[in-house]
Amino acid sequence: MIRIIKKLGDDLMFIFSWLNDQLLKMEWLNYLVTQLVQNVFGLNTQDRLGGSIQFFIYDVIKIFILLSVLIFIISYIQSFFPPERTRKILGGFNGITANILGALLGTITPFCSCSSIPLFIGFTSAGLPIGVTFSFLISSPLVDLASVILLASIFNWQIAIAYVIVGLILAVIGGTIIGKAKLEDYVEPFVYSNKMIEADQETLTTGDRMIFAKDQVWEIVRKVWLYILIGVGIGAVIHNWIPESIVSAVLGQDKWYSVLIATLVGVPMYADIFGTLPIAEALVSKGAGLGTVLAFMMAVTALSLPSMIMLKKVVKTKLLVIFVGIVITGILIIGYVFNAFGYLLM
Repeated sequence: MIRIIKKLGDDLMFIFSWLNDQLLKMEWLNYLVTQLVQNVFGLNTQDRLGGSIQFFIYDVIKIFILLSVLIFIISYIQSFFPPERTRKILGGFNGITANILGALLGTITPFCSCSSIPLFIGFTSAGLPIGVTFSFLISSPLVDLASVILLASIFNWQIAIAYVIVGLILAVIGGTIIGKAKLEDYVEPFVYSNKMIEADQETLTTGDRMIFAKDQVWEIVRKVWLYILIGVGIGAVIHNWIPESIVSAVLGQDKWYSVLIATLVGVPMYADIFGTLPIAEALVSKGAGLGTVLAFMMAVTALSLPSMIMLKKVVKTKLLVIFVGIVITGILIIGYVFNAFGYLLM
């Protein structure tokens, strides 16, 4: 019996590993792109130029395939939970439970930080506690189901799950602190008078939901395609042209300043998490600390300059400074912790 159970376990692990390699990491695609670069373009993928082209083509195709499939599935599910219904669900909870639900809600909304702010306004105007809406605002661009799958496809499931957990913890703690501080007076008055319109989602047919999901795929891909191309391009340069010694000297996990540099560099940038993943992949392969790379990703997605400009239109300076301070502090702590213990996940 023990042998049968062990064999069954081994078989399941083999199947999971095969599905992970072929569906997420797309090793078949990597092989085809390598053959294309070598046999059609006549380049050696072991050389810098050939390796860069292979990295770029493979990562772009892989990210767009995964992104499109995942956003379609997530958006179809999301069609059952319009903002007003979500508000009613969240409105039935309070305290830390409401913050946790707000943060979890952010994980199923595949939006960048700028796209999350209109929902933030809607939830606040509909009467949700400010701390809950900030938990949502932090987690929405930072952690979503699509990014989890993509993280797993580039690194592994341990890192992807750990990233989700720390992202949710940051969102819950950040929102809780803001809620406890009673900062409602620092939200611009017009936000509270901006009423949400309830749409009747019960009348949607399966076909309507399919159309909605398809439109969401197009809308999100249209917004992020350029950042993906730029991110993959930067990743290809780092991966094949920048010496490992340089990356390690500046961003190595043994450098106390690496997380601080990565966070400060990431804040003024604007990119979707899908555009930062190829850069993260290349940096880790060159010796950058895992925590340093995750800090960079978090800073880019949660504190991008355009989103801060938009947020300044709806909250007053004191609340904006507190929000940014909480998130930066959390990112720095997460970065240093992952640099210290990230080797356990590799």
